[in-house]
Amino acid sequence: MNLEKGPQELAGQLRQLRDLAGRSLRELARDVHVSSSSLSRYFSGQAVPAWPTVVALCKAAGRDPRPMREVWERAKDGPQTGTVATAPVRNDLPHDITAFTGRREELAALLGAARKTPMVAIDGMGGVGKTALAVHAAHLLTADFSGGQLYLDLHGFTPGKERVEPAEALRVLLAALGLPLGRIPDGVTERAALWRSELATRRAIVLLDNAADAEHVRDLLPGAGQSFVVITSRRRLVELDGVLPISLDVLPTEEAAELFVESAGGTRPGDVGEVLRRCGNLPLAIRVAAARLRHRPSWTLDTLVERLREGELAVSEVFGMSLRQLDPAQRRMFRLLGLVPGEDIDAYAAAALAGIPLGNARSLLEDLVDVHLLQEPAAGRYRMHDLLRQVARADDAAADPGPAIARLGDYYLSGMLAAKKLIELVLIPLPVIVSQPPPAVPDLAGYDGALDWLDTERGNFTATFSLAVELRIDAVSVGLGQLALVPDGQRVGTAQLIHGLELSMPAAERLGERRMLASHRYLLGAMLMRVGRLAEAVRELEAARVLMVAEGDIVGQVLAIAQLGEARLYADDVKGAVELLRQATGLLPPREVATRVYTNARLGHALVLLKEYGEAREVVSDVIETARGLDRQKERMCLDVLGRAALGLGDAQTALDCAEQALALNRGTRHQIFETISLTDAAVALRHLGRDEEAAARHAEAMGILERGGETHRMVQSLLPYAEACLATGDRDAATRHFQEALEIATADGLSYLVSAARAGLSRAS
Repeated sequence: MNLEKGPQELAGQLRQLRDLAGRSLRELARDVHVSSSSLSRYFSGQAVPAWPTVVALCKAAGRDPRPMREVWERAKDGPQTGTVATAPVRNDLPHDITAFTGRREELAALLGAARKTPMVAIDGMGGVGKTALAVHAAHLLTADFSGGQLYLDLHGFTPGKERVEPAEALRVLLAALGLPLGRIPDGVTERAALWRSELATRRAIVLLDNAADAEHVRDLLPGAGQSFVVITSRRRLVELDGVLPISLDVLPTEEAAELFVESAGGTRPGDVGEVLRRCGNLPLAIRVAAARLRHRPSWTLDTLVERLREGELAVSEVFGMSLRQLDPAQRRMFRLLGLVPGEDIDAYAAAALAGIPLGNARSLLEDLVDVHLLQEPAAGRYRMHDLLRQVARADDAAADPGPAIARLGDYYLSGMLAAKKLIELVLIPLPVIVSQPPPAVPDLAGYDGALDWLDTERGNFTATFSLAVELRIDAVSVGLGQLALVPDGQRVGTAQLIHGLELSMPAAERLGERRMLASHRYLLGAMLMRVGRLAEAVRELEAARVLMVAEGDIVGQVLAIAQLGEARLYADDVKGAVELLRQATGLLPPREVATRVYTNARLGHALVLLKEYGEAREVVSDVIETARGLDRQKERMCLDVLGRAALGLGDAQTALDCAEQALALNRGTRHQIFETISLTDAAVALRHLGRDEEAAARHAEAMGILERGGETHRMVQSLLPYAEACLATGDRDAATRHFQEALEIATADGLSYLVSAARAGLSRAS
């Protein structure tokens, strides 16, 4: 059957009804008496609703349900597999191991289990090949599990890394299935129930690697459905009911020999049996030893055995033998890589870690890959096996990791500063301390290149920041805490930014650098304000202002005063905000044109709220040409004010034009937060122009972005102006719905300053 004539045709029409209804998923679920998760599956084509639900959706959108009956019948009679063949599916599996050998019986058992049982647990000692077997089998089964192939390393036995707890694992897995962050609940029990519900609609394979014990994965197991879960662990998970165990021992001699010959690139004269005995028939040890032989054409097997005999008959000696054959530079790099807190590293970061030129670092990384002491899962990205990480750390256990992590942190600081210059963020000047400039930083190749690099390294920033805080590397801790706004400010993630700034505040205080402490308090205050923690925000901003006055930092003072004015707006003191913003603009010297654009735009915004539309337009018109010569975000700020002022003066078309221009700028800069603001402005203008369906679509788009990011406070800030527009254009029912939803969210999140605004709106609408 053509899916366009089945479930997907119905799903498309249901999405049109959703958009026409102009309501949130939560509102629709309440009105049609089904769950939000069920509605999501209906809209994506993963399930077909009952006919009464279709009728209820039509009623909510004001449409006749009778033309939908035939489409619904076709969808109901079509194949229901729980997934949509034309929709993209997730494949997170690591690369399959090259020339997989051995494990014939275990592989056959694993492939056979996929047809008759939902779960398999592979256990065995470290280095025995559990992950290799699981990944190889998963690749072979991909065609049979078209609903997705998910992989998650739980780090149950990874040295130097905290294990991934069930709550976080469930968040990652649910996000991998495409669920928006706003739909993922906080509690482990609720997340586990949602995971089982979502997995039941798919035929997916899920590989949970490196579990610590049975309790580590209990909440991650599926319920009903056709998905297949493979777990690997160094422990036997006997406490798990319904899980088929597959235990791996070291390789049988025949398979071990086959693996050794394949990995060594062919046979050599000598006694292969003795080599295998020295390696304990352990797959990882065999690969390491074979790699040494492969790159020594003059060696025989007897030569390799002679090297192995120099130590004890233990698997660890294989690693020791490999390390002894590294030259001092290679061995030092190997030890340093064992300290890396993130998942992976590139050559630039490795050069900084070791404090050596980039070319030298690249050569050393390739040397370590060649001898299987390092993996290169993607071109230019390197990671270390758990066992080898242990060996690397044990090789010089008494060494202080602080200097190396400080160098690595300075590299990330340097890269983030370079990115900051390219992505046009409106930020207070940050006096970041880079104690040791790195040997090299990548060419970020413009705006898009900067964002791509930030996205790639995001997890490494976070891991390095956490370790720097733990090791009390204060300058790195403070710098990374502040510069996190560069990658995360583009998108949603205010709560994470606040956490980082609070965590590194003691370091900022210890440094004794007043400018750095001032910027730290300023950023923390600005972020706290955006989640409604106004009293704390004002305290931090006032402290920042005092420090800036002491330092004679005029620009910093102005920006702090402007933020305090913003706090007045949040507290519904518009006149007080205008007064502070006028004070800020009066302090600026003529040469500070960029800051003047910013403060004029903020003043214009406050004047709009005061309904002084003409003055707002005048204040911003004075600086918009200057803004266009500076960067796109300052131009966007001016357009926001000009559009809202035009709407206040009765010119909805100009308001829409300004919003559309601002939207194009935000999409060009990939700034999701500002994109939602422009979408809301466009929706308000469209409402005033009588283009209600287009307005509802723009509003729904803004809410969708914010819901996926879990930015509920910004959802309220989008709902309120749209509700006001509905009220102003006579649609009291729509206004009431949006005010009510804003009230519910604001109340649930404790956003008292928005609760009062929503209640006042509801009162006017009724």
